[in-house]
Amino acid sequence: MIRQFTAAIAFLTRAPVPSRMVFGAKDVGRSARWFPLIGLMIGAVLVAALQLFTLVFPAFVTAFLIAAIDALLTGALHLDGLADTVDGFGGGRAREDVLRIMRDHAIGSYGAVALVLVVAIKASALAELIVRHRAAAWLALMPMLGRWSVVLLSATQPYARRSDKEGAPLGGAVSDFVGRVELVVASATAFPIAFALARWRGFAAAILVLAASGLWGWYCRRRIGGITGDTLGASVEISEVLVLLFGLIGL
Repeated sequence: MIRQFTAAIAFLTRAPVPSRMVFGAKDVGRSARWFPLIGLMIGAVLVAALQLFTLVFPAFVTAFLIAAIDALLTGALHLDGLADTVDGFGGGRAREDVLRIMRDHAIGSYGAVALVLVVAIKASALAELIVRHRAAAWLALMPMLGRWSVVLLSATQPYARRSDKEGAPLGGAVSDFVGRVELVVASATAFPIAFALARWRGFAAAILVLAASGLWGWYCRRRIGGITGDTLGASVEISEVLVLLFGLIGL
């Protein structure tokens, strides 16, 4: 259990782990059961930053500072996946073209626009939540449900780069070893915590992420035959945006 938990930390964050610990594909996949908990830990750091920054800065500045800390904690892994995914889906028509473009780590125009829009929407929504004094719960929910979406997609969708050795390490390691047990454990963590943080609105946010992830998985399977590490990163960003926007409704 400790090995899996540490593998989840190493996979999802830039937090230091013991250098003697080397993780294989099975470790990464089995660690998916802890992804929501790691997301909650990221959320706790962001909430602590929120409490500190709001003492000094206005809401909009605080929101962008938190976005920067979030990127530092994760190495901008999911933002990079989002940019590569949008570049691929926007610039390629055939499956092979999409996958080839996604493998190119240079950010194109589609990806650049997606990055700007996602960061701007997240920061703007968070700033409004700060003004309304409702930011803490949704800031904690955001990374937790985003990481849960990765488990859901990995357990339910095939890996698109099955014959592509260059693309296998991230997405393949997750999808090959994420099964029903990982999804059940992750869900049993995410849904009760979502309810505890925001009651029925938190539970509804989890259902929204479930629906959006299912739709995203269907679209990825239709376009490229399944998921990749990049599309999983994009799922995290899509889910996080939806959670923050949902937090604004009816407040």
